[in-house]
Amino acid sequence: GFEVDEEFSKRSGLAGGAPFKVAILKLIDSDQATQWKIMSFDKKPTHPKPTYIQDDTGVQYVTIFVKSMKPFLERIKKHNVKLLGETPTALDENTQFVLIQDPDGTFIELIGPQ
Repeated sequence: GFEVDEEFSKRSGLAGGAPFKVAILKLIDSDQATQWKIMSFDKKPTHPKPTYIQDDTGVQYVTIFVKSMKPFLERIKKHNVKLLGETPTALDENTQFVLIQDPDGTFIELIGPQ
């Protein structure tokens, strides 16, 4: 990732002069992989955390298809991330569905083989 200082934040129009950090996430280590840039302002959200998808407007959830659920479940457990609903739950005989939430309340569903 990288950090954005006050000057670039203001000049670029991204955050009106507030500095922030950016983490870059990729599902695979490849130059062609889709990148997700997650911004952090080192403060707690100012809106209430939604309990369900319909509780807020805008982007509410993200679906990520994974090749194996095992390493994700291990990291979820290691970092004490709460599993939502009765997940993991089977979608069919080979595919699981897992639902978690990020600290801002965005729902993240993981779908993939066990």
